Order: sequence, then structure tokens, then C-alpha cells
Amino acid sequence: MSLLDTAFGVSPLTLRYRSERSAQLAANIANAATPGYLAKDYDFDSALRHAIAGSESTLHSEHPHHIPVQGQGEFGDTLYRVPTKAVSNGNTVEEEIEQAAFSENALRYQSSLQFLNGSIRSLRLAIKGE
Repeated sequence: MSLLDTAFGVSPLTLRYRSERSAQLAANIANAATPGYLAKDYDFDSALRHAIAGSESTLHSEHPHHIPVQGQGEFGDTLYRVPTKAVSNGNTVEEEIEQAAFSENALRYQSSLQFLNGSIRSLRLAIKGE
């Protein structure tokens, strides 16, 4: 672990995971009318804890609207949302839920980015000797 890794903490990793989650949520929204499409997500907190710990154990979701499936990727287990409304075409995307999750994730991404910018600003002041 380098000094920069220590200085920035988990902020860069958090941004990367939030960005990946945004892409998945956007894909869900884009496929809202695709017959048979299953809305996917991953448990951000578990994925980040796993990455920080460097653990090789399987991640588990604790969210009641997710069910785990086989196949753990870089960002944890792929989870499929359990829909609250039945649809005849097999699509499990509920746009209002996906949009709310996307908005929340975007807000958290922005907060993480501001925190990282603050760390960079502090390092610049330290380097300048101020």
C-alpha cells in the first residue's frame, strides 16, 4: 500500500464501485421495456467491505428485495431484484425503484467525490507548506 493509498483511503475505490453501480442501474432503466429482462444490482456495502478486507469469502446480500445468484464478480455477487408487481412479460424492472436507486447512488457518488477532492486539497496545502 502506497502513501497515496493511505492518504486517500477508500475514496477512489468507493468512486469506482459507485460508478459501476450507476452503469448497472442505468442498464436496468434502459431495459425497462425489454421482455424477460431481469433487473440486476449488487450490494455496495458488502462489496466495499470485501474489497477493504481483501477477503476471498463470498458476499451475501442483506437487502430483502435482492436474491443472490451464482457468480461473484469484481463488484460482488450479482443480485436480481424481486419485483413488487407482477408483469406478464417477465421483466422485473420497476422504473420508479430503479430511478430512485440511481438518484441515491448519484448523490452518494457526488459526496464521495467531494470528500476525495477535500483530501487532494489538503495534500496540496501540505506539499506547499501552508
